[in-house]
Formats: sequence, structure tokens, C-alpha cells
Amino acid sequence: MTLSYRQPGVVLADRRFSVPLDHDDPAGERIEVFAREAVSASRGGADRPWLVYLTGGPGFGATRFNGSESWLGRALQDFRVLLLDQRGTGNSTPANRQTLPLRGGAREQADYLAHFRADSIVRDCEAIRTEVTGGAPWTVLGQSFGGFCATHYLSTAPEGLATALITGGLPTLDGHADDVYRAAYPRMERKTAAHYARYPQDVERARRIAAHLAEHEPVLNGGYKLTAPAFQSLGILLGTGDGSHRLHYLLEDAFVRTPAGFALSDAFQENVQALLSYAGNPLFAVLHEAIYGQGERPTAWSAERMRAEFPQFDAEKTLAGDAPLLFTGEAVQRWMFDSDPALRPLRDTADLLAERTDWPRLYDTERLAANEVPVAAAVYHDDMYVDTEHSLRTARTIRGLRTWVTDEFEHDGLRMSGPRVLDRVLALARGEA
Repeated sequence: MTLSYRQPGVVLADRRFSVPLDHDDPAGERIEVFAREAVSASRGGADRPWLVYLTGGPGFGATRFNGSESWLGRALQDFRVLLLDQRGTGNSTPANRQTLPLRGGAREQADYLAHFRADSIVRDCEAIRTEVTGGAPWTVLGQSFGGFCATHYLSTAPEGLATALITGGLPTLDGHADDVYRAAYPRMERKTAAHYARYPQDVERARRIAAHLAEHEPVLNGGYKLTAPAFQSLGILLGTGDGSHRLHYLLEDAFVRTPAGFALSDAFQENVQALLSYAGNPLFAVLHEAIYGQGERPTAWSAERMRAEFPQFDAEKTLAGDAPLLFTGEAVQRWMFDSDPALRPLRDTADLLAERTDWPRLYDTERLAANEVPVAAAVYHDDMYVDTEHSLRTARTIRGLRTWVTDEFEHDGLRMSGPRVLDRVLALARGEA
């Protein structure tokens, strides 16, 4: 019996599904996938079509809402919503440094995690859909990596979809991870420049912090080794709507005066630890480049290799001169598996995934060109996380896809202004805008 419970404006029910680890071996090992069902407390949901939400990532569970806040309230006007914890995340069978040793060594762990990409997530959705809807197609809402999953869904199982809604998540269809990161570093540089234009006082603050780290390399209370490159990676904030302000407030009180001289404040170190640690979502780091793997070419720590093509990001060279320190964004690099205690036990596993040369193709361009599912996508004009040109090239490939290209929001527009963003893509998909 499924237990239901209430939050403001919404009735929730927790649901658990058993799915094959490897969908090509349905008689083999099974794992659990968790989803939270949500219906409007006032409107009900029995007569409403289903919408399944695929969140960004990889490695994040579905958004934990407080009642019918943000886009969920808008969705519940039209849909019964299923908030899916993608395999390995949230309340689904976990995959992290504590559980993965149950698989065996690094090789066994890497082989296991090879089943945690968009292709397996979509096949989970199809297995679940049969049970949830009785076989009726549903609408998918894919945010960021969830949009990558939605695009794979359109490539492989369009019969399961009534509509596809994508926000900040149209992937490159055939680009290698190198193409993704070669395009990403110039965006990171632009976002850093925009931050310094807004907060010019942060130029000197960032250089001072980086110089201190280059000399001392402190170990934070949680065990994270804070190097200058790790500090630069706080630039991941700059891809969000409020991230520049959050970064500014983080930098403004980094130092305190102590009997031994100036030192990084406990408050600064605690906040940095929370932002940089992958303890809560290790699959984001372990699988981040694997989500681009297709064919025989390995990803081979692409973000780290591509960074070498942009020497202006080298903190040591920057500090030797007088240029502003550049922040980096959504770029997982191998040194993170040395710095972060949550990732250290998974370093060899991550190396094996980076070397892998047998990734299945994720997107079928011919099938996408013949698409008949109504599709709409919000594309953010200078999205730091997902390249706009790559997204628009994909949009032109998918037959019938309608785009809303906007510079009003950053990558997290669905989080920052959920009802408006969802309303717009729904209207586009329905031909009403």
C-alpha cells in the first residue's frame, strides 16, 4: 500500500520501482528506483495526464520541494507529477564511496557505473511508465542533464512521450567531450569578466585568496585540500542566476586577523567546503564526462586536457603577473579526486571510466529528424553549462522542436522563475506561442 501525505497545496506519495541494472539482461541483477508522486491538493490528479521530471546532473536526486512552490505548482494545474530520483541518486539504490566497494574493485565499480547514463535512465522511465500510466504516454520535463535524457528518449522511445519539455538541456548530438569543453572555457572567461565588471573589488580579493592558497594549501575541516585551482572552481556559481552575488559575498570576508597574522576565516572555509565537496552527489564528478561518451574515443579527462589550451586559466602564471584570476565552471578534473575525500576512493574507478572505449551511441539523428512528438526547449543565450550553439544545432535537427532563446535567465531559469519558464515551454509545445 502506498502511503500518501500532505504539504501545503500538494498531496505526495512515495513510490519505489524494481528495474534491471542492465536492461539488456532483464533476468539479471535488479536495483531500486525511487520517485515521489505529486498531485494538487485542491484539484486532485486522477483525471490528469502524467509528467515525469528529470532533474539536472548527473548525480542529483529530484528537487525536494516545500509544497507546491516554484514550477511544481504550475505543473500541478495540468498534470500529475512524478519526481524521479535517477538511478544511483536520492532514495534510489545509492552509488557512492560507501556502497560501491560492495561491487568489488575499481574495474567492477566502473562496469557497474557504465549503466548509470542517460540510456539506462530512459529505459528505467519506460519500465516505470508501464506501471504508472498503464501504458499511456506521458510528458517529460528535462532540466539540464535531464534534457540530455529527454533527447535520448526522443531518439529511442518516442512512443512513450506525449510531449517533451526541455530547459537548458539540449546536448550536442555527435560532439566529443573535447568539443564541449573547448567551447566551455571561453564562456567561463566571459562569465568571470562579467562578475568583475559587477564587483570590481573582487579582482584583488580573488588574487589575494589564490596567492594565500598557493603558499599554504590548507586542508578544510571536512578534509578537502583547498588549492588555487579548487578555489577557481567556485566559478561554477557564475552559471546561475544569483551565483555572481553569492560568490561576491563569499569573497568579501575571506580573511580574519589572528595572533599569527591574517588567515582564512572559519566561516569562509566552511562555506567553501560545502560548495566544493561532492559528498552529497559523487556521481556528478564520476560520470560527468561519461555522459558525453559515444563510440570508441575515450573522454580521457577532457576538461583537464582542454584547460591546457587556455593558459590564461593557469593560477600560477596569473599570480606572477597582474591579470585578474579567472574562475572555472562546470569542469570536473582529475585533481578533484585527490582534493575531495568523498572522491578519493573512487579515483581509480573514474580513471577507468575516462579510458572506456565502448560507449553506446546516445542519439539517433535520423530518428530525431523524423520526430513527431511535440517538443519545446528553453535555450539560455549564454548558458555557462550547456553551449548555446551546440543546443541550437541540435534544435535544428529535431523535427518540429520550438525554441525559446532568452538572455533573461541563466542556466537555472527553471529554479529561479519556474512558473514563467514552464508556462512558456508548455505554450510553445502546444502551439500557443
